[in-house]
Amino acid sequence: MEGADYEVLSVREQLFHERVRECIISTLLFATLYILCHIALTRFKKPAEFTTVDEEDATVNKIALELCTFTLAVALGAVLLLPFSIISNEVLLSLPRNYYIQWLNGSLIHGLWNLVFLFSNLSLIFLMPFAYFFTESEGFAGSRKGVLARVYETVVMLMLLTLLVLGMVWVASAIVDNNKASRESLYEFWEYYLPYLYSCISFLGVLLLLVCTPLGLARMFSVTGKLLVKPRLLEDLEEQLHCSAFEEAALTRRICNPTSCWLPLDMELLHRQVLALQTQRVLLEKRQKASAWQRNLGYPLAMLCLLVLTGLSVLTVAIHILELLIDEAAMPRGMQGASLGQVSFSKLGSFGAVIQVILIFYLMVSSVVGFYSSPLFRGLRPRWHDTAMTQIIGNCVCLLVLSSALPVFSRTLGLTRFDLLGDFGRFNWLGNFYIVFLYNAAFAGLTTLCLVKTFTAAVRAELIRAFGLDRLPLPVSGFPRVSKKTQHQ
Repeated sequence: MEGADYEVLSVREQLFHERVRECIISTLLFATLYILCHIALTRFKKPAEFTTVDEEDATVNKIALELCTFTLAVALGAVLLLPFSIISNEVLLSLPRNYYIQWLNGSLIHGLWNLVFLFSNLSLIFLMPFAYFFTESEGFAGSRKGVLARVYETVVMLMLLTLLVLGMVWVASAIVDNNKASRESLYEFWEYYLPYLYSCISFLGVLLLLVCTPLGLARMFSVTGKLLVKPRLLEDLEEQLHCSAFEEAALTRRICNPTSCWLPLDMELLHRQVLALQTQRVLLEKRQKASAWQRNLGYPLAMLCLLVLTGLSVLTVAIHILELLIDEAAMPRGMQGASLGQVSFSKLGSFGAVIQVILIFYLMVSSVVGFYSSPLFRGLRPRWHDTAMTQIIGNCVCLLVLSSALPVFSRTLGLTRFDLLGDFGRFNWLGNFYIVFLYNAAFAGLTTLCLVKTFTAAVRAELIRAFGLDRLPLPVSGFPRVSKKTQHQ
């Protein structure tokens, strides 16, 4: 009996040490992400909002910034969640009995998935609304001014918003699933309400990725072309430098002699234009000093890599569409236990797993590029040291919605065979064949359409400029029509 008690105590002690080790590893990982996100946000925040004369506003903005840092760290953790799980599985499969990676196990991975799910709910439902109401609050009328008065007003507003959202979810649940059991289960706040609400938010995030990712895949070529130095055959930097210098000289002359023009001048706007031209000229000079290797090899290789990654993404989705029609196992599903290190989730082994991770990161970057390139969200684009606090909050919310939907997005498109862990696999719509099939078909169609339109428009514009047709008064697509008055002149 004493031997059995000793074994039970040793097992409990081992489990306790494993839990403590997992908590330490999770804390270190999150602390690293938090520091990186804090450094990033300090580069975009507006310094005037944190050095204002009113100490109360500065304190409120600092608290809101810390909440935004926490949310952005959760978003970054959601992005790294699926790639980290895939790589961990391949490492455990290659080194099953290595002493130095005993800390990497299924329990740790499953715990990280649950933590990301919990913190995503916490940030989207409580922290970000609190941060927004906190920055906009002034305290109730008649109450003493201060940070505490703003906290009281924010808490009241947050409670009213929670009741409103709870009522909307209750009505939606009653409409979608009209039975007594579902309505009664809604009263179980933790077990049903939060997962159901997060399922709706994740579905909206997946739809947003469906729109933004094809647009971003098409925009990646032009964005990369602006960052890299093109060959001399495709770009004349000397002409751009001369044009920039002439425009800067003209604006400087207009600022120095404002009386020479009979129209009223906006001097502040002219100064901003001069600064923008000076920045553009400095960038052009740096690009002009680029070596021949960067000019003639870097740009073609980057375009080739983008073309290969985009082609692989579309090909993977097309193959997954065929698998959905043939094999029921291709449907995304949840997995309760994380049994890692037993089988590879790629048919190509470790090489295929690396390709999966690269494609997941590539599609996430493309979705962010497409999100900020869309006309609806272009105003949210952060600016260097000139981003307002409310704009930072909006960016953090949108990035968290996109990143938290990335694991579901990747599994739905068949980019990986790694099943969703924890509450990520409890979404009801994942088991609907028609939704998953139509989603894959829509993604493949939209991506192909955006790429074809982008490449054909670029080739058509270059041919028109090469033949000089843009200078003729012809109704050419993509160029403004010349009026009859201009033709007579």
